[in-house]
Amino acid sequence: MAMSTVFTHPGRHRVAVLARPVLLPIELGIVHQLFGQARAGATVDGEPLYEVATCSLAAGDVGTDGDFTVAVRHGPEALAEADTVIVLSSYEDYTQDTPALTPPLAEALALIRPGTRTASICTGAFVLASAGLLDGHTATTHWRYTDLFARLFPRVALDPDVLYTDGGGVLTSAGCAAGIDLCLHMIRCDHGTAVANDVARRTVVSPHREGGQVQYIRRPVPAPAASGTSAAREWALRRLQDPITLGQLAARESMSVRNFSRRFREEVGTTPMTWLSRQRVEFARELLEESDLAVEQVAERTGLGSAANLRRHFQEALGVSPSAYRTTFRGPPVR
Repeated sequence: MAMSTVFTHPGRHRVAVLARPVLLPIELGIVHQLFGQARAGATVDGEPLYEVATCSLAAGDVGTDGDFTVAVRHGPEALAEADTVIVLSSYEDYTQDTPALTPPLAEALALIRPGTRTASICTGAFVLASAGLLDGHTATTHWRYTDLFARLFPRVALDPDVLYTDGGGVLTSAGCAAGIDLCLHMIRCDHGTAVANDVARRTVVSPHREGGQVQYIRRPVPAPAASGTSAAREWALRRLQDPITLGQLAARESMSVRNFSRRFREEVGTTPMTWLSRQRVEFARELLEESDLAVEQVAERTGLGSAANLRRHFQEALGVSPSAYRTTFRGPPVR
């Protein structure tokens, strides 16, 4: 078997990041920082779980949107060795009126092995769509370019509102900040909530924003002197095991239910009770991964009430049962 020429750590999940001019450096940093922080056992001393390599269509300097270039050591050969390929956006994507899959780019994408997980950040989705990799899939991209995307790629089921999409083997995200959510989602799928949350804590980002959350929030930060909903969210997170009503949440901010619900959606991108349900499912995921509590006890601790209710929420959110989820990340029970 030929020795790897790009990746040097056998056993680690290999992530190849395709950088094209004009590169947005923040996107490249997101991928390296998040995957690079993932450690076995969700501890700082754990073994790194990923090896990340940046590649371009030809090794060398890649222009950015700043006053500097990025020196890329690897050419497209990295794509042939990767377990996950992530295609970044380029400012050149923003000015195209027609799909532009150049011969070198098409040849590079052809190196990706069948079955390789492939993802895009922001307008990197234009590249995947131009190559036909998104045909028949649901995809998203930055909200400013969704009309153009829909016109160019009618065979792709565009969802213009969400943060990211996951079609199993192919994933897309909205603007570059949504790339954070997408990378954490992939880490969570690979290694569970504990590892993903550890990465989020160490990089000081939100541990989990649902892919279906709207990408364009009109008021992400309250105006000066305006009331927000963060105190109510903090209050709810400390007592997920208790029954919590919309009226109680609104009362924490001294708002009417109607005003609170409107402000909450402006800030978070979803309804208060949908958000609360998601937080309970996330807490349940952590307990299933990290504790030996029975499913019934997990349901009680998370405020989901009964094992049947927990199973229903898990099936809706993740497509698996709680017991199957626990087995995925902890192995079968010892007998």
